[in-house]
Amino acid sequence: MARPLVSVLTTVYNREEFIAECIESVLASSFQDYEYIVVDDCSKDRTVEIARRYAGDPRVRLHVNEKNIGQFPNRNHAAELASGRYVKYLDSDDVLYPHCLQVMVYCMEQFPHAGVGISERGRGIVPLPVCLDPLSAWRQALLGPGLLTRSPLSTIIRRDAFHACGGFRFPNAKTNDTLFLYEICAVYAAVLLPADLGFYRVHVNQINAGLTRDRAMGETARYLPEIILSGKCPLGSEEQQQAYRNVVGPFARYCLRLALRGRVARAMRLWSFAGRPLNDLSLAALRSKRPYSHCF
Repeated sequence: MARPLVSVLTTVYNREEFIAECIESVLASSFQDYEYIVVDDCSKDRTVEIARRYAGDPRVRLHVNEKNIGQFPNRNHAAELASGRYVKYLDSDDVLYPHCLQVMVYCMEQFPHAGVGISERGRGIVPLPVCLDPLSAWRQALLGPGLLTRSPLSTIIRRDAFHACGGFRFPNAKTNDTLFLYEICAVYAAVLLPADLGFYRVHVNQINAGLTRDRAMGETARYLPEIILSGKCPLGSEEQQQAYRNVVGPFARYCLRLALRGRVARAMRLWSFAGRPLNDLSLAALRSKRPYSHCF
């Protein structure tokens, strides 16, 4: 049996309210060369019961974990079950538009060397798709207008590139999606895709609803400098230092503002969580410098 071109992956935990709509959106795709793998992480509601209704479709494979392993380990597990050239994550509370896979695959096939496709926000700079080498992608992300903060709904990943990068390496980080994009774009070219390929649902029970500003900024300051200063970072030494300042500077200012407003203990806990040295507090006086308005 021929391998599918795309493996659509949905990892799910307690999503009885949304899982049917999520699955049906994939089955309604105009692109048909895919397998759809749903991996339940020991849901306690009717999620599995509802998902099993679709198991008669030969494209749908339902797996139920023996024990709960958590969000990102489950995503890595789902990727191990995949066989397609590309993996397309779809969160269980989101919806693919019928043209999503068709557009994503078409764009990726124009640039076979690229490792990831990222749906742009339609700034209208150049016609899409366009391919960015690692240096250009990182410049746009950290020295320009930004790029690598997209949700799984907005990305498609070459499966061999995903595994070569080690998958999601920070299992306790709620910002793992963003950290992974930085890691893969340090090694592989990125294709910018058209916008509006799916529906990102915002609701009170979504996983990132618990991602406070403290947690988001703390994780960024804790993990991203490690990636910036690693041997894989495509930026030159001066640009690395500027990117470091662009990341840590806003975090240092945030912590100082907390302290000046009387929330000293909270500021100290946050700084300790990020693991930054005390001399990085001096970066609070610096403003971010983003010289690259675009990188095409």
